[in-house]
Amino acid sequence: MTQLTIFTPTFNRKHLLPRLYESLVNQTNKNFIWMVIDDGSFDGTETLVQGFIDENILEIKYYWKKNEGMHSAHNLAYEKITTEWNTCIDSDDMMPENAVEIIIENLPRTMAENCYGLVGLDANFNFKLLGQKFPLGLKKVKMMELQTIHHITGDKKLVFRTKIVKDLPPYPIFEGEKLVPLSYKSFEAEERGFFLETCNEILCLVEYQESGSTKNRWFQYRTNPNGFAFLRLKKLNTNLPLKEKFKNALHLGSTVFFTKKFTQLFKNKYPFTVLSLLPAGLLLNLIIRFKTYKGR
Repeated sequence: MTQLTIFTPTFNRKHLLPRLYESLVNQTNKNFIWMVIDDGSFDGTETLVQGFIDENILEIKYYWKKNEGMHSAHNLAYEKITTEWNTCIDSDDMMPENAVEIIIENLPRTMAENCYGLVGLDANFNFKLLGQKFPLGLKKVKMMELQTIHHITGDKKLVFRTKIVKDLPPYPIFEGEKLVPLSYKSFEAEERGFFLETCNEILCLVEYQESGSTKNRWFQYRTNPNGFAFLRLKKLNTNLPLKEKFKNALHLGSTVFFTKKFTQLFKNKYPFTVLSLLPAGLLLNLIIRFKTYKGR
């Protein structure tokens, strides 16, 4: 029985999908479904994927939807997935040829009732790790604790237990915006007491460019303020470590100058912290505007 779905949200990435497809065809274990969620592409993606389907090498499912952003594609994927486990591989990424084999070999470790999945490593195309491995003694972890408690940085690849992620609230859709931080799912799962099993193996190869990532983040803050404010407010209504409390309060203060929803400054557990950091939030807002000014 097929245990794993690999899903790929895509929007006008026809030129990149063949590379990902090849990495999936080369998997040592092909006992998985590849689900392509097309977020409104108009570049011939559907025809390309149909060609992959016709090759009959992999089990492939294709779904088209109107363009609403990557998080909305995740919502549709979680609706459609029928396997017990799932993971997202973006259209510009690849998988090492033994990644599926590693995932399936590690699934028996994730059978505890309060385990919501597996967390493995990301690397660049030269197999250089993005961040650190997990300490040898660290078997169970929460994503919120990786940096704040264990001081582990870098991108990580998550494999979700489908039943649990289906039971979590979907990503909200904000009109005119295309992003809600994808970490929302992990946040909700961990607020309910779930944890992840660690896997010190590379599961995903990421096309990673530091400068491009940083520049893109400024634009994301400016063009998706409601999406970011949504997660900031969620976090600010929980018990946060001091550093996380200040970081989220600062960013919420910046965001409200875009959304004009100033009542959000009070709809959290730490209104005095948020208000005290409001001048710094305004400064951050001005920096974001400067970094994303069209004339630059």
